[in-house]
Amino acid sequence: RMPVSVPAADRRQRASAAFSLSFLSLVFSITAFSSSYWCEGTRKVAKPFCTGQTKGDHCIRFNGPDANNSNAVQYIWETGDDKFVDRKFHAGIWYSCEEIINEEGEKCRSFISLTPAADRGVLWLSIGAELLYIFLLLTGAILMSVEMCYYSTVIDGLKINAFSAVVTVLAGLLGMVAHMMYTTVFQMTVNLGPEDWRPHTWDYGWSYCLAWASFACCMAAAVTTINKYTKTILEFKHKRKMLERSLKIKYKFPDH
Repeated sequence: RMPVSVPAADRRQRASAAFSLSFLSLVFSITAFSSSYWCEGTRKVAKPFCTGQTKGDHCIRFNGPDANNSNAVQYIWETGDDKFVDRKFHAGIWYSCEEIINEEGEKCRSFISLTPAADRGVLWLSIGAELLYIFLLLTGAILMSVEMCYYSTVIDGLKINAFSAVVTVLAGLLGMVAHMMYTTVFQMTVNLGPEDWRPHTWDYGWSYCLAWASFACCMAAAVTTINKYTKTILEFKHKRKMLERSLKIKYKFPDH
């Protein structure tokens, strides 16, 4: 069996690196797309009145019989700084959830229903772009895996390599646009969304970071694939020049 040449081994190594990056990008994007931790924060809500045996700092307790008296309620709202409580929330592309005060669990709502009507079209475009991004990532990963296992001719490998590079670059551009559109929609929802949802403080969560990590891996895979394609073409050109040179020498000084 002939040993594998250094250029061939290098090509396989680059193909393996590109596939690994593309597969990692695909896993990151699916995880981020299906989660609801793109943005996290807190919402200031008025403390409810304590009922029954409820205890703790998350509700207002009266000892008198006139607990529901309007004067008592007015007094609570006009005095003290402890009438509000911070309620944690997290939101993603599909839904937004916030904790329930004095109870276990969370209450979730569709994020699409919270988005202002004027921005829902942009949100749907973002969702469509995210789905297409995942589809193109999957296509690119399949093409790269076929290229890794397909060693019949270098020319066929180059064709697959070129197509996978184009698909991966398109995926990266779509992913970037989709993430930016969601960011814009979320900020508009913070400013113009329902009063009972608007956050007091918020920041981007781990899913948002994972989505951009997926984009970074995707672009790294695209660069690696294009680099591999360019290097293979240059190797071919070099071999062709060497062959032409050797033929010229042979015909210039023929063997007698």
